[in-house]
Amino acid sequence: MRALVALALVAIVVYAVDQLTKYLIATNLTEGQQVRVIGDILTFHFVKNPGAAFSLASGTTWIFSIAASAVTIFIIGFSRRIHSLGWAVLFGMLLGGTTGNLTDRLFREPGFGVGHVVDFIQVYGFPAIFNIADSFICASMGLFIILTIRGIGLDGRRHAKVVVPADSPAESSADDSAAAPDRK
Repeated sequence: MRALVALALVAIVVYAVDQLTKYLIATNLTEGQQVRVIGDILTFHFVKNPGAAFSLASGTTWIFSIAASAVTIFIIGFSRRIHSLGWAVLFGMLLGGTTGNLTDRLFREPGFGVGHVVDFIQVYGFPAIFNIADSFICASMGLFIILTIRGIGLDGRRHAKVVVPADSPAESSADDSAAAPDRK
């Protein structure tokens, strides 16, 4: 139950921060406007993204709406299997980010299912403008890699790899029986 509550809380916070920042940008800046936040390092640059990350596939926004809906349904259905706080945070970040961008695609111009996502964070040297939802989606993938490398399962337990040394009795007896001819 603790993991499910954590997943829900993280998703709600990510979603709320994403939607609040997009609202503030859309109501206080004009499209294309840039505001330097930290010199050239961080700039708020308001753009409307009709595609995926890096504005790829801009003519197929409806496909991303369907994919985001599928991810959302999957996470909600899958959430009862999660008993690890780390995995709950991961799926909460992914759910909050996905639903944040899905909300834009469903309810922003030019229309339902094909709405443009509000992007505004521009970091010096990074080739794309993104938003809070995108940040948490990427961070969830980073957490996925960490949890996987550490061998932490959805149940919260660490599942260690069993490595059998090449010269162990178990390995040599298996090799001997495979190599020995069958004698009856």
